[in-house]
Amino acid sequence: MAPMHKKAGPIVISASNARANFGKVLRQVEEERRLLVIEKRGIPIAVLLSIHDYVRLTAPEVEALKAIGQKAQQNRTCNLTARQIDKVIKTTRAQRKRR
Repeated sequence: MAPMHKKAGPIVISASNARANFGKVLRQVEEERRLLVIEKRGIPIAVLLSIHDYVRLTAPEVEALKAIGQKAQQNRTCNLTARQIDKVIKTTRAQRKRR
């Protein structure tokens, strides 16, 4: 099989081709870690990507988490309970609605 890192560009296929070959397409996305652009009538409408790539794109980076933790320590908000956090959120939302 192909290496587990992206080398090639995205695969571009029609929606009907993606539907007809969905198992094969999933294997390519998973094994080759390639993006799949799905077109309908020649217009790109969706992208299929591996779960690894999705997590990489959506998860905060470690440095960002460290910065958030440090800021919470400085503001003394790192020891708030879930109930206290919910109260802060509720209060903030109520204040925004009044504006």
